[in-house]
Amino acid sequence: MKILQFDIVSIFPEMFESPFNESILKRAQEKGLLKVVLHDLRDYTLDKHRNVDDAPFGGGVGMVMNAEPIVRAIEAIKEQRPNARTLLMTPGSRPFDQEKAEALANEDDYILICGRYEGVDERVRQYIDEEISIGDYILSGGELAAMVVVDAVTRLRPGVLGDENSIVEESFSAGLLEYPQYTRPQDFRGKLAPEVLLSGDPKKIQRWQREQALLRTAKLRPDLLKETDLSESERQLLEQADIV
Repeated sequence: MKILQFDIVSIFPEMFESPFNESILKRAQEKGLLKVVLHDLRDYTLDKHRNVDDAPFGGGVGMVMNAEPIVRAIEAIKEQRPNARTLLMTPGSRPFDQEKAEALANEDDYILICGRYEGVDERVRQYIDEEISIGDYILSGGELAAMVVVDAVTRLRPGVLGDENSIVEESFSAGLLEYPQYTRPQDFRGKLAPEVLLSGDPKKIQRWQREQALLRTAKLRPDLLKETDLSESERQLLEQADIV
């Protein structure tokens, strides 16, 4: 499989230095599985003041990012990587989720555009393949959203995580929130870890994990259950818990 590469365009490229040099993302880069190239948007401006924004036509609060430097950045990167998909980080699109992360993990080349201020000039969108939002809220810019996308997508690539099975068992991968986890000590201030987890019986443990995942999902994210096939016994479990 090819290396996964993200070219990230931002007016604050230094924001990425610490997050991308720690933990899983750092190891992925060291193993040659991930490459992140940071681009300062101001390097693609044409004026001596390196301006990247201006007041919006028609009036309004705040500033709008100019089309020129963003498009110049995209075109310059695509000269080297013509097949790269261009993603705009913006709150005005369908929220990013695990399904989208899995879809993005199937490709190798991306350009991430980090918006700022009140947004980008609308004419930029004809150069964008897809818009990505990480939630229905407003951030100061697209940098944090880009970090989330890089992390979520990278960890799904083969060889990035030490235990590939951990991907399968994580929250959302099976359409449910993850079941509760416990470790030593068995007795923590009078709170005991469930006996079934110490039973050594794989079938009992798996059944308990499934039931707990269902109960937690029904309590915290009942919307996810709409896409989940439930057995009759599982429906009874939720009914007895007075959740459905």
